[in-house]
Amino acid sequence: MAAAEEELEPQVAAAEGVAGDATDTVDAHPGAPRLAGNRLSLDLYPGGCRRLLHLCAQQTPQLLEVEFLQLSGHEDPRLLEATLAQVPKSLPHLRSLVLKGGQHWDALGACLRGSLTTLPASLRGLARLVHLDLSFNSLETLPACIPHMCGLGALLLSHNHLSELPEALGALSALTFLSVTHNRLQTLPTALGALSTLQRLDLSENLLDTLPPEIGGLSSLEELNLASNRLQSLPASLAGLRSLRLLVLHSNLLASVPTGLARLPLLTRLDLRDNQLREVPPELLDAPFVRLQGNPLGETLPDSHSPPGTPVVLEMPRLFLTSDLDSFLVTPQGCSVTLACGVRLQFPAGATASSLTIRYRLWLPEPRLVPLGPHDSLLSGVLELQPHGVAFQQEVGLWLLFVPPRARRCREVVVRTLSDDSWSDLETHLEEETPKRLWAHCQVPHFSWFLVVSRPVSNACLVPPEGTMLWSSGHPGVKVTFPPGATEEPRQVRMQVVRMAGRELRALLEEPEAAVSPLLCLSQSGPSSFLRPVTVQLPLPPGVTGLSLDRSRLHLLYRAPPAATWDDITAQVALELTHLYARFQVTHFSWYWLWYTTKTCVGGLAKKAWERLRLHQVNLIALQRRRDPEQVLLQCLPRNKVDAALRRLLERYRGPEPSDTVEMFEGEKFFAAFERGIDVDADRPDCVQGRVCFVFYSHLKNVKEVYVTTSLDRQAQAVRGQVSFYRGAVPEEVPEEAEAARQRRGADALWMATLPIKLPRLRRFEGLGPGRGPSLSLAPLNLGDAETGFLTQSNLLNLAGRLGPDWPAVALHLGLSYQELQRIRHEFRDDLDGQIRHMLFSWAERQAGQPGAVGLLVQALEQSDRRDVAEEVRAVLELGRHKYQDGIRRTSLASKDLAPPGPSTAQSPEPAQA
Repeated sequence: MAAAEEELEPQVAAAEGVAGDATDTVDAHPGAPRLAGNRLSLDLYPGGCRRLLHLCAQQTPQLLEVEFLQLSGHEDPRLLEATLAQVPKSLPHLRSLVLKGGQHWDALGACLRGSLTTLPASLRGLARLVHLDLSFNSLETLPACIPHMCGLGALLLSHNHLSELPEALGALSALTFLSVTHNRLQTLPTALGALSTLQRLDLSENLLDTLPPEIGGLSSLEELNLASNRLQSLPASLAGLRSLRLLVLHSNLLASVPTGLARLPLLTRLDLRDNQLREVPPELLDAPFVRLQGNPLGETLPDSHSPPGTPVVLEMPRLFLTSDLDSFLVTPQGCSVTLACGVRLQFPAGATASSLTIRYRLWLPEPRLVPLGPHDSLLSGVLELQPHGVAFQQEVGLWLLFVPPRARRCREVVVRTLSDDSWSDLETHLEEETPKRLWAHCQVPHFSWFLVVSRPVSNACLVPPEGTMLWSSGHPGVKVTFPPGATEEPRQVRMQVVRMAGRELRALLEEPEAAVSPLLCLSQSGPSSFLRPVTVQLPLPPGVTGLSLDRSRLHLLYRAPPAATWDDITAQVALELTHLYARFQVTHFSWYWLWYTTKTCVGGLAKKAWERLRLHQVNLIALQRRRDPEQVLLQCLPRNKVDAALRRLLERYRGPEPSDTVEMFEGEKFFAAFERGIDVDADRPDCVQGRVCFVFYSHLKNVKEVYVTTSLDRQAQAVRGQVSFYRGAVPEEVPEEAEAARQRRGADALWMATLPIKLPRLRRFEGLGPGRGPSLSLAPLNLGDAETGFLTQSNLLNLAGRLGPDWPAVALHLGLSYQELQRIRHEFRDDLDGQIRHMLFSWAERQAGQPGAVGLLVQALEQSDRRDVAEEVRAVLELGRHKYQDGIRRTSLASKDLAPPGPSTAQSPEPAQA
């Protein structure tokens, strides 16, 4: 240790020479950390260890008052070790030490672990230390000094490489919280049972296959999490944990559970999902606090005809991820995983050569993440799986839920993915669980972005130099013949066919006898032209035969992307007509269309008809919640869905009639602007300058709920405002009112619709705002953290104002007892707002500093059918995460890799799909 310090002295001296004296470094430099009372946070500052060494060398008096210290695990290992060696001497009153990694990301977006592998022995001298966080580091063994920290109350070791824990751990007689999740533990020490004060133990996401019987000695244990391990049985001593309230055992290999678990007096939740349980004790089968989904209950064991002595092959482990988890561990054994969003993954045995952490995220659809052809429709959200590009030794099964497409004739559903900077479609099989619950199943060799789309049926073939024929499976009369010698090297050719209804065409042309053939799109790989002409066959337009047609009315149209015009090439090709078909020869591929009409200038009409094929007729709605008029629901719906949606919504909402019908393209951007004194109440990630941004996808809900406010005096009179909808992204200047735009409603007009919004007049005491009454005193608190997003006291007050009479259901899902609900109702019997605030803040105070509290709140809101408020909480968290990351970038404290990678950087050409 002394040698390491001597080597570092020149580096520290250089840092001191640049920084000046200690006072200037700490207090004057704007980028330097400040001693905020008894806290010193150096984990987000570059060179945090150097700064602490500098403070220690200067013997800054304020260090004697520091009780909370945060350092980054990404520092140089020797520098970090030398810095920690100074801590016991310079910070004798330290109570909390955080040495976390996980603050940097690699090029693939995966979270990097810190470099910490051990701790100096001198740290055992921290006699007052009660909290030690070493998460997201590279520990392979527990540092020897930790068992000597006799006053330690909380020890966090998650996301390391620990394969075992020492027996000396039992010496931590004051320990109340131990987290060793996401490690490689295969066994547990018997001394673990000596931790008589331990209240919370999290051992999830490890490789445990057995538990020591001594675990039953944890007499104070209230929460035990053993999810996502390899446990095949449980010791009977678990029934002796008389203080246990929560026992999580999902995603293991359990074939049985002790009967005594049903007799634990305080147990409120027993999670046994996704195990191998074929039967459970009757006392557990009907208990309301037991979760048993995903078990083969009642199924008999398959008959075994294997000879004696044949080893039993264990069933593949199954994991069920909750909403607060965004990663999981895959081992060479393989596993079956169900994500919280409903996506399923199956990793066969041997898919990975070593253990690999998989991360996932479900993105909201937006044009940069959703590459669509002109006639494609999006049927799902966008799933991102990381790490990107890592090739599996065996293909991984992926099941994505999607919305059933309305049009199925001559269309197909496929999974689209980003691979090698270009988008491609995977071979997809559809599985129907119920008529409205459909899965798209595909095999993936590596991870990237995935989404489900509906497209016109696509037929493809590999054209060899000897020639071949390609025809459409949806339109047998459409085919392409490749003669010998058309190509020197084999090339891939793809065909899609789109049909247009004759009724729409006749209405557009105002010509009763007009007709068109199916629209043909041909694309290819390799050179743009063929060496010999290729023969294309199209059916003649309906009602037209080769014996009776007037050739002067027959037009062959051609469009080459990305041009938006259609050219009449009838005179440039030799059309061969039969009774039912027209044939012509081409040397390169594009889009082709046969028209039969008396019109002479057909190109412009074809452009309008092609747009009509891709347009959706929609209505815009704006409704206000009956119990909370400040909550406004905005939605864009296809015209045929409006009536059913209104019947469902008008039980809880009220508002004006839907807008007039407007036409929109799949994936078209638009936004809503509140006007005449009404504004959006809070910052949102999808809100730009007070305008709420949308992207229209015909099969998705296209719905957002926002809270609005006004600067006008609502105690004097009601506020009559409006919301207007405009096409495109939010421009730099948006008209304040919609009247001027409404006067000019042309084809290129941005304005689409305006609907009235009314905020009713406030009663006398409604303007006081939540939390200002004399009956409740609220202590400042935050839920969550800055990195993953948090809710401030202001956010919680705002949330309390949204719950209304639904608050008891939310309270029960948060874990409050009926007795506590009755007490709150009695204490605040004349004050509904007081009941809600007291419930929410009393729960939040108990959860402060606890991991997963915000996720529990979101889950409780969804279970109480308040998904509107849950989405608002998610938006606040997302906005907080963005602000946190932007703040780090602005102060140059993190590299650009901090932002999650997106496919916007990939160059994906326009899909050649019709």
